[in-house]
Amino acid sequence: MWSQLIDFVLQQERAIELAAAFLLGTGSWPIVSTTIRAAYRLRSRRRQTPPPEAETATQDHEAPAGGGEVAPAHPAALAPGVPAEDEVLEPDLSALGQDEAFELESTARESAPGGPPLTGQTRSWWTRLRDGLSRSSGSIGEGLAAILTKRKLDVSMLDDLEDVLIRADLGVATAARITKAISDGRYGKDVGVEEVKAALAAEIERTLTPYARPLEIDTGKQPFVILVVGVNGSGKTTTIGKLAARFSSNGNSVLLAAGDTFRAAAIEQLRVWGERIGCPVIARKRGGDASALAFDAIKAARETGATVMLMDTAGRLQNRAELMAELKKIIRVMKKVDPSAPHAVLLVLDATVGQNAISQVEIFGRDAGVTGLVMAKLDGTARGGILVAIAEKFQLPVHFIGVGEGVGDLEAFEARDFARAIAGLED
Repeated sequence: MWSQLIDFVLQQERAIELAAAFLLGTGSWPIVSTTIRAAYRLRSRRRQTPPPEAETATQDHEAPAGGGEVAPAHPAALAPGVPAEDEVLEPDLSALGQDEAFELESTARESAPGGPPLTGQTRSWWTRLRDGLSRSSGSIGEGLAAILTKRKLDVSMLDDLEDVLIRADLGVATAARITKAISDGRYGKDVGVEEVKAALAAEIERTLTPYARPLEIDTGKQPFVILVVGVNGSGKTTTIGKLAARFSSNGNSVLLAAGDTFRAAAIEQLRVWGERIGCPVIARKRGGDASALAFDAIKAARETGATVMLMDTAGRLQNRAELMAELKKIIRVMKKVDPSAPHAVLLVLDATVGQNAISQVEIFGRDAGVTGLVMAKLDGTARGGILVAIAEKFQLPVHFIGVGEGVGDLEAFEARDFARAIAGLED
């Protein structure tokens, strides 16, 4: 039966829509996964024409024409005053790579019956944080166990300790300061692994506490415009979906803007999130002008009374000047609608990139005016200490951290919890 269904779906021009409509409803995730990948291969063979070229962004829009299409995932999610979409924004699967196919599958998995719930996690946040940081804490713990061999704390041991912290990506300056703090009052004495872990946690907490600040939604600014930026693959779109769920559960009316107009799966991925949490999505076809979309999205948010607008952006390498110029243009166009917008610029960082994240913060901070950080994918690396190095170097607020794919795996940053989890201590 299932093989016949897959054959039938793959014969259709709109394979991805049929898969979503029927297979997600059954909750049969393995079939969803198989069908999405097979649909990608089918479309890659069928599509002969290249995707439309992106609009050339040579000057700012005074009043962009042809407003962005509102693509609510369900009619019930469409706020009053937002025009219905004229056509389905079908992703061009001929441009969909394996990484993007997996990303779309991950979103579909979370949206399918039986996926992670919006609320009511079965495990506490501390448990998820501790487990998510287990690779980092395990690496540090193994390093400490190797050097603390029932001898007195001496220069050689302190040098080894500093090396362990540097390998965890805490940075040279931070590692040296923490090592010195641990040696104070302990030099020449017998020390154990648990004692050093406790001292390490205390120093990390002291370092991070000034930067553990919640993202405050200013109700005097409506909509409160949040621009989300970052490099390719950092997790921006997924983070936006999780933030939208969080804000909605707190009583906000949220509008999403699919500003990543260059990645084939991005628009569809955000629409899945919109359906899941009941938020309208402003979108254009692939290759559209993101700055014009920003203009239209803010206007639509005002007209519909949305209190928060979250805008996705295309991933861009921080060393590509022309791409960063496009991001600056989005911000300039936003200010034509609301001179104070964007009210928050969140940089989503992938913890797995290690020291490269430092240059991302530096350049995005300079060109986009980053106001706060979200550190994602901490569960995928043994180098989670990079967050400590970044916070100390740039002194930017750390609003959220992510340790998994589920909605509940993104939480407000707490310095004490993070410090004890990365040091391998129990709560």
